[in-house]
Amino acid sequence: MARVPAVEVAPGVVRIPTVGAANTNSFALVDDDGSVTLVDCGLKRAPGRIVAGLRAIGRHPGHVTRIVLTHAHTDHAGGAAEMVARTGAPVAVHEADAGYAEAGRPPPFEQSLLVGRLMTRIPGAGFPPVAVGERLSDGQVLDVGGGLRIVATPGHTPGHVSLLHERTGTLITGDALFNVRQLRFSPRPLCTDFRLSRQTAHVLGELEYERVAFTHGTEITDGAREAVRGFLSEVDRG
Repeated sequence: MARVPAVEVAPGVVRIPTVGAANTNSFALVDDDGSVTLVDCGLKRAPGRIVAGLRAIGRHPGHVTRIVLTHAHTDHAGGAAEMVARTGAPVAVHEADAGYAEAGRPPPFEQSLLVGRLMTRIPGAGFPPVAVGERLSDGQVLDVGGGLRIVATPGHTPGHVSLLHERTGTLITGDALFNVRQLRFSPRPLCTDFRLSRQTAHVLGELEYERVAFTHGTEITDGAREAVRGFLSEVDRG
């Protein structure tokens, strides 16, 4: 599949693939005045693709006024310092992940697994540290495109969040759910607390939205809420 620089998910909500066609995504939320809130910044090498995605929708780094990180993992925060340098925009991240973003080090991975303990100890596994200008909290609504609600879904990391773009009814799951080939949870070794991540993902089934977008995978634009609820119910039964 050929990579496209930007995909419109909903009016003012644009997915920017940073790895592959849709394996890792950032998002541009375009406000009525043309300003952009950037959600996630991919790996350290991602900023070039993010800028190309902005260019494809007639925007450039100077239009970015805020950067929101769903969590402090290398494939989401790795390009944040470079995007701050290019845009001058402040970074917002949940208060429980803020220290990790500023240290340039992801939170510990699942300590109940040997692979998780080994991944936590890998030298050089971090990312360029980035100053945090705003520490987010659950239920907070940012003044972005008619309202961007912070939905705490901890477990993947202590401060992992999903985002609800209220005007368009678009849910961005972060890594609470993947949609690579099919709906699924993040792999257990990549979580700080996999059981908590599965538990808090159920919050996403209780929200109201019309479409769902993923930081890993392609969006669902028809029957999105039903698809998420069906997946979560099936997991419960299993």
